[in-house]
Amino acid sequence: MTPGWRSWMGFINGGLHGMLLISVVRVALSVKGLHIGGSRLRCGRTHRGGVMEYTTFGKTGSTVSRIGFGGATAGLKNYVHAFDPDSRADQEKIIAAIRRALELGITYFDTAPGYGDGASERLFGEALEGAVVSDDAASAGASVFLATKVPVWAPEKARAEMEASLARLRRSSVDLFQIHGTVYTAEHDDAIFRSGGLLDALDAAKSERLTRFIGFTVEAINETTLRLIKCGRFDTIQLAYNVIFQHPYDPYWKGGTMFDAEDAGLGIAVMRTVTSGVFQKWIQAVNPGNTFDYSSALVQFVLSNPLTDVALLGMRSAERVEQNVAIANDLTGRIDIAAIHGKYPTPDGKQAK
Repeated sequence: MTPGWRSWMGFINGGLHGMLLISVVRVALSVKGLHIGGSRLRCGRTHRGGVMEYTTFGKTGSTVSRIGFGGATAGLKNYVHAFDPDSRADQEKIIAAIRRALELGITYFDTAPGYGDGASERLFGEALEGAVVSDDAASAGASVFLATKVPVWAPEKARAEMEASLARLRRSSVDLFQIHGTVYTAEHDDAIFRSGGLLDALDAAKSERLTRFIGFTVEAINETTLRLIKCGRFDTIQLAYNVIFQHPYDPYWKGGTMFDAEDAGLGIAVMRTVTSGVFQKWIQAVNPGNTFDYSSALVQFVLSNPLTDVALLGMRSAERVEQNVAIANDLTGRIDIAAIHGKYPTPDGKQAK
């Protein structure tokens, strides 16, 4: 083993392991009540999984659970882990997971037609048909909040795409239609904002009550992203943010896309909460002997951000749902992200003057 690899191994075993396990899990905010992480948060009653947090989802005014059920793993073949969307056995595990999520107080469900050519939407439709939220979710004022997406690359087909999604979801309307974004190009910008473009189609769907709200998702930040945030016509944003992709939120400088979205009143949903497996693969590559499960630390990092309304998680089994709900319910795992971002700490751990 080269000295460089020895250094990386030491960093992973010592520095990084300590940073995530201790800083992200144990060096936590002092949790003395049920209110944590920002003025918008509120909690439901205790249930058998613990205390589920609920929050107001930006300008929508809707009360939603702070962890949401992400739909990519319900439709994409072998996404992150082995999964066959055509296998009825695998489908039934997803359906059981969605229904268990409802029982444990999760109310936010996010899918897309692009997740397996409609496979994810079909499973969500089957699992959520006639769905009723848990008693504690209801006591918090929460109901099922169902979000799906519209492809950005074919605005002329937007209405047909939305109607097809509603059919797969077995509904006459959804709570949220989102532009299924990417790294937005000039062509995407034109397709969205031109007269008769995608945004006009979404506005029409909202006026006709096919959806209550409209939003967009984004993989990277550029001028179009900022235009989408600041145009005043959207209700929500879904963006990537996690422990290895932190640029949307810099508490030290109070800058980044999450601050822009908060200023615009947008509900903020976070995707890639546990890095879509990238962090875990990197750890395994540099330290094949590592067996520590970083899932809890990764989820707690995102939930500790006071601007995170909903942290989306892919869950293919009822057991995984239970694990994630237990993580989210453990408020002692929350951290002070601003303190971690302190640039000039003194030996006693306080910020230098």
